[in-house]
Amino acid sequence: MKLGEILKEAGRDKRRKRVGRGNGSGHGKTCCRGHKGRGQRSGIGKRMGYEGGQNPAIARLPKRGFSNVNFSKNYQIVNVIDLDRFDDDARVDAKAMQESGLVDDAAKPIKILGDGELKKKLTVAASKFSATAAEKISQAGGTVEVV
Repeated sequence: MKLGEILKEAGRDKRRKRVGRGNGSGHGKTCCRGHKGRGQRSGIGKRMGYEGGQNPAIARLPKRGFSNVNFSKNYQIVNVIDLDRFDDDARVDAKAMQESGLVDDAAKPIKILGDGELKKKLTVAASKFSATAAEKISQAGGTVEVV
């Protein structure tokens, strides 16, 4: 049996509880919300993980270890083969790479990696270079500038 196959007569469509329609209905006065406090008032729910005022599980568990995520540097990656699209003897910096669509943001650091071959003489300016990338740029007759 599947939940979608339950008949209407068997209780598929549950009626909502009508509250606040007088004491004769059994759901008058406080409208099933009890007396005083946060649960009685509208618009205030309980946050996820709330345990009724008891110290929540996330606070009871010990904090361990160190995360380096706040100190990590995320580089935009550009391979040497991608630099072949520039003209010979051109200066390739962050602004030029952004204009050509190699990187998204010229303000963020860029790292040049050595995948592929470079056939043009270029002056490449970036935050960081891999050893193979710097070697391939030099072999092509270009220069490497660490910004």
